[in-house]
Amino acid sequence: MSRIHIVEQNGKKMLMVGDKPFIMLSGEVHNSNSSSVEYMEQVYDKADALGLNSLLLPVTWELIEPEEGKFDFSLVDGLIIQARRRGKKLGLLWFGAWKNAQCYYAPEWVKTDLKRFKRAQVEKGKNFIRRKDFYGMPYTTLSYLCEETKQADAKAFSMLMKHIGEIDRESQTVIMVQVENETGLMGTARENSNEADAIFSAKVPNEFASYMKQHTDTMVQDVKWEVENGAHEGSWTEVFGNCAEEIFSAYYTASYVNAVAKAGKREYSIPMTANCWLDKGGAPGTYPAGGPVSRMMEVWACCAPNIDIIAPDIYVQNFLEICDEYTRRNTPLFIPECATHSYAGPREVYCIGHYHALCYSPFGFEDMGQPFSATQSYLFGVDVEDPALKTPMNVEEYGWYTRTLHEMMPLLTEKYGTSDLQAVSCERKEEDKMLFGTFGFQIALDTPMIVRKDSVCMILKESEDTFYILIHAAAFGYFSTDSDRPNVDVLALEEGHFENGIWIPGRRLNGDEVVNTMYQEPTLLKLKLFAYL
Repeated sequence: MSRIHIVEQNGKKMLMVGDKPFIMLSGEVHNSNSSSVEYMEQVYDKADALGLNSLLLPVTWELIEPEEGKFDFSLVDGLIIQARRRGKKLGLLWFGAWKNAQCYYAPEWVKTDLKRFKRAQVEKGKNFIRRKDFYGMPYTTLSYLCEETKQADAKAFSMLMKHIGEIDRESQTVIMVQVENETGLMGTARENSNEADAIFSAKVPNEFASYMKQHTDTMVQDVKWEVENGAHEGSWTEVFGNCAEEIFSAYYTASYVNAVAKAGKREYSIPMTANCWLDKGGAPGTYPAGGPVSRMMEVWACCAPNIDIIAPDIYVQNFLEICDEYTRRNTPLFIPECATHSYAGPREVYCIGHYHALCYSPFGFEDMGQPFSATQSYLFGVDVEDPALKTPMNVEEYGWYTRTLHEMMPLLTEKYGTSDLQAVSCERKEEDKMLFGTFGFQIALDTPMIVRKDSVCMILKESEDTFYILIHAAAFGYFSTDSDRPNVDVLALEEGHFENGIWIPGRRLNGDEVVNTMYQEPTLLKLKLFAYL
């Protein structure tokens, strides 16, 4: 087994780097920034200011194989050496055949040979369209049915993983790899070439049809209905009904990605992920049809066993609902992309404290704290009343959250998968209680006395009577759950921080602060309670 792998602890997945668990408190760079080691120096300065312990960096097919069969890993070497020097772990993002459902980063020799490396036909006979449903945006992508493309992509990826294994196996700087980026097909639910039509009309592979019939219990409702009521064998439409086209795309997209991942793991086996552009309730093709959205999760589980984690890119306002959806199948939460508005820090804390996440990574973190661009405003949904969605995240504050979580990592990971680590969020005000055996906590997330509304509170139970409390823009109250000992005293309340896993106390707060437990700024506390009759 690789020294970098995923284990299960208390029913939760955990990323292990060497013999220690690791939470990726990360940030994904803008797509082009990792094409220059020199440019990345200023990016690392921002990463340091934000307290990040890892970065997600694209590595593109066109730059490592500019000519077929001739590989150049000098940029990869530079990025890995730089990360070691700057004290960061890396997650590499393989931009091969797909980036945002297009073929932006395929090499010139792939893009220019349309006969060998076929394009997907959104409209029959057309290798290029302008999307009528999206402002006439130009669109083209490589076909998920093309065996030549899959083999070339897999070969390049396997060479990349072989090289990483040769230069990094001992240092363990690269700790995960994302295979492709936001795979799928825009503008239609499936490819519409003559070849695609023939395959779609043919019989669904028996093994796949059988798998889907046996795994309906976790499916979203409309997919579940179509699978349960479809034929046990026959054409894609006969077996999968109204969901047939999207399932068809998912089957071939996932199979393609799996082939690439499998080739890479043969050379160097470390955790691999596949990220997705959310469906947002739209029709297939308004989001990349065939990608690993929640509604296609069972297809991906069947067809892409070499993908360890499905990772949602979450920019939507209903952030926590998406987190719920991507963890309800007992799958780990791994967020490679999210927004940089004022909820970024509180959401990081909540994802760690509530979901016991493996990774939290704002996209384009280099811009954090700066005014939003028009594109960011569109992605983040700033045209709403919530002021936090309109306000850039404060860099100093985000850095405090991230450094605090990093210093707490040994404690946090020890509690992953247990009820000893919990959190509440301003985005879910109805869930304002946390119970820890003898003691419980009531959190005030929205009161007139609290100026800011981006509140969060995470509590870690160290022992039966001792707790660490990370709190911001909220107040907490404590109570006994033991009817025989209903009264509670505070024995010790102190603020402080961790250094190298050791608690360093600051002020002792056993005075008025025992009653006035409201904190307007991010604060870490240690609390010891006593219950009695």
